[in-house]
Formats: sequence, structure tokens, C-alpha cells
Amino acid sequence: MNRIFRQRIVSLQTNLLNFAIQLTSNREDARDLLQETTLKALDNEDKYVDNVNFKGWIFTIMRNLFINNYRKQVRQNTVVDQTEDLYHLNQSQASGLSTPEGSYAAVEIGSVLSSFSDDYRVPFVMHVEGYKYSEISEHMGLPIGTVKSRIFFARKRLQRILSDYR
Repeated sequence: MNRIFRQRIVSLQTNLLNFAIQLTSNREDARDLLQETTLKALDNEDKYVDNVNFKGWIFTIMRNLFINNYRKQVRQNTVVDQTEDLYHLNQSQASGLSTPEGSYAAVEIGSVLSSFSDDYRVPFVMHVEGYKYSEISEHMGLPIGTVKSRIFFARKRLQRILSDYR
């Protein structure tokens, strides 16, 4: 099966590259994603079940790698505010904090968030930081549905309190 498995991967390289270009919108990133997908498929050859759609299996690997890489990149591109007595949201580099208005808005958001109980503030901030619902759920020891509703209510409360900023 090893030789046949590798031939199937090689025969799909063009299709995989086209899919990777659609996902990344960048030829170099697409080539990296293709290489990562090929290596992951080869490493997991023993997990492939012969009667399963091979093309679907390998395209799913690529899509999952793309999503995981994107999430990882989002987490790396956040800045954590460590200022005393403020609980700021993680903001990207282009957050607008360099302007007086942006800095003031961030202080106001942090101030409002600090007034929330931990039950609502912690899952909301973790969600903004890029954590998945399942990770927040595990961290807090709560069902996923509870985490989702607390994030929803925290967001709605924040919007209501800061409605004059619109």
C-alpha cells in the first residue's frame, strides 16, 4: 500500500496546490501549505482507511492545517496590555491605540470589562484572545453552551454600555 499511497498523493499535487492557493491567496504560502499537507498525510498513512475517499481525506488535512495555522498566527499577532488596574482586550498591532481616540476607547473598554464578574469577563477575554470555545470550556470547567452564552451576554452588555461610542 505504501507505493500506491504515495502515487495517489503525487497525482493530487496540482489539485492540492490550487486548493491551497484558494485558501491562502498567496503562491508561496500555498506551496508551504502543500508541503505541510503532504508530510502530514505521509506521517499519517497508517490512519488512512482504504475504503475512504482519499481525495476528501487529504483535502480535509489541508483545510485543517490552514485553519490551525491561521489561529496560531492570530494568537501570535496579539499584544497583551500589562498595565496596572486595567483589563484591556488583546489588540492587534493595527488596533488604533496609537491615536488618542483609540487609546481612550481602549481604556474605556478595559474599564467596563473590569466591572464584569470573572464569570463573564474571563470567557469573553479568552474568546477575544483567540481561544476556541472548547479550550475556554475546559479552562473554566463549564459546558460549551454556558461559555457561548456568557460570551454573548458579555458582548451585548459591552455594546450597550459603550453605545455612545458609535
